[in-house]
Amino acid sequence: MLKLAPSLLAADFSRLNEDIRRIEEGGAHYLHLDVMDGAFVPSISFGTPVIGKLRSCTKLKFDVHMMVEEPARFAGDYVEAGAELITVHAEACRHLDRAVRQIRSLGVQVGVALNPATSLSALDYILNEVDMILLMSVNPGFGGQTYIPYVTEKIKLLRSCLNERGLSTDIQVDGGVTLANAGELVRAGATVLVAGSAIFKGDIRENTRAFVELLEGCEPWI
Repeated sequence: MLKLAPSLLAADFSRLNEDIRRIEEGGAHYLHLDVMDGAFVPSISFGTPVIGKLRSCTKLKFDVHMMVEEPARFAGDYVEAGAELITVHAEACRHLDRAVRQIRSLGVQVGVALNPATSLSALDYILNEVDMILLMSVNPGFGGQTYIPYVTEKIKLLRSCLNERGLSTDIQVDGGVTLANAGELVRAGATVLVAGSAIFKGDIRENTRAFVELLEGCEPWI
């Protein structure tokens, strides 16, 4: 099943409860929560206090994208706050295998993210151990950026690699995702799309519904 994960980073922080309700009504599957530490990426976003408060506001799956240095140190806190899927950056983990296993031991799903210019070879020995691979299609740290075109080929290569290994691992794409390019990303092999500005600018419910309807009508990768 193809899934939509609206990114809370693009929401209006003065009315988070209302914005989340609108994406839920529109049919979103996940709530994508970008945690940024000001070290791995230039920006600082939010942490466990905000996520913990939001947990009571929605039944959406909490997809926590940790853009922080050595994220496994904090994984337990995010699980306590309500995280159900925690994604860490390969570039931010000194010991990636250890981080993945530590998060898995907490009873949640685990993903690994790669920045646009990071080679897929970074996944060679960890691919069988994760539930999802997040391919960044912008350089992380800021919302509202434009999709980097070469990531489409990267999606195709990763899907081919997964198929060769007999894996149905999700491929999430995050950055510059719009209604105009969503179909292309799915055909390349993506199964989870993160969208921020394209959801939260304008009519949030209708924008979400448009994405969901597009995904429901999409042909899968070839």
